[in-house]
Amino acid sequence: MIDLAGITKTFGKTDVIREIDLKITKGEIFTLIGPSGSGKTTLLRIIDLLDTPSAGSYRFDGTDTQDPATDLIPLRRRMAMVFQKPAVLNTSVEENVAFGLKFRGVDSKIIGEQVRAALDMVGLYHLAKRRAISLSGGEMQRVAIARAIITKPEILLLDEPTANLDPLSSDTIESVIKKVNRESKTTVILATHDMVQGQRLADRIGVIMNGSLVQTGTGHDIFYRPDTQAIARFVGIDTILSGTVTKNMEGHAYIEVCGRTIEAVTSLPPGTKVNLYLRPEEVSLSLPKTNDHSRSSIRNHLTGRITGIVPFGPFERITVDCGCTITALLTRFSCEDLHLLPGMDVVAEIKASAVHVTAYKP
Repeated sequence: MIDLAGITKTFGKTDVIREIDLKITKGEIFTLIGPSGSGKTTLLRIIDLLDTPSAGSYRFDGTDTQDPATDLIPLRRRMAMVFQKPAVLNTSVEENVAFGLKFRGVDSKIIGEQVRAALDMVGLYHLAKRRAISLSGGEMQRVAIARAIITKPEILLLDEPTANLDPLSSDTIESVIKKVNRESKTTVILATHDMVQGQRLADRIGVIMNGSLVQTGTGHDIFYRPDTQAIARFVGIDTILSGTVTKNMEGHAYIEVCGRTIEAVTSLPPGTKVNLYLRPEEVSLSLPKTNDHSRSSIRNHLTGRITGIVPFGPFERITVDCGCTITALLTRFSCEDLHLLPGMDVVAEIKASAVHVTAYKP
């Protein structure tokens, strides 16, 4: 449906996005994640034909959108965009949702049926007669989505759809997005700085940083096999180590890191300088006196001292000095069961398959 090649957008002398190549398939949910100001909204506006690129090509369902002979209005009618801050008219909820169909001259009886269907989909039919401006932020966002989907777009673009909403409202919006995609086969392109939301919703994810699309892939690719240190830090990997492969036995490597040896799975040959990435939830902790790994399948057992324990929602984020800093994420119950405290000696346990290894990049 979407085929971008070399897309660049310049404002003044600044490239807001640069040389982006991206293909989005019909019916998928594609999520753009990245820090605020990285260029996500600009890319959405280009896809929605609200802005034109400064360079590059954009084909929508095979049509060259930059050909002077192309009529863009029929293409734009096949798409709908919901912005970060929902704009509602000072009318009833049902009149807000009906606006797009009235603008297109649809028969009033058909409008009534489709308004009800759209409001049912977002769970707001019981508020059809209410003034839209009296609704909560989450309800306004659902009105905006209903107003977008009532025109039956082939592509629905969403810019930070749950920004500044409470968790319950965010969950509701996410359920609506998945329902629209599943029931209407609508292609959804979603931009968010909430990386976990991106992971929950997406078939594929694209990471934008400083205007460049730096990695695309499945949620597993992005969150467990990041290409760079910057991506790793953004998706919540605190432990990023550098080392050198000393031995490799058919893909089972021994890597010298901070004077210790870490076993990992990689095809990189001996002598290769590498980066190692460890997700905190892949690191478990035990006490030295109770640590008997003779029968364990876990290959890495690194003794160290706890340097910090910080609450992280229902978890505790624990930093351990093992000659290099390793971060673990444990449930509060596990921490209490082990009586973990700063200054205690512990053993960090890591499976070889949990260590993501890449050739060294600064």
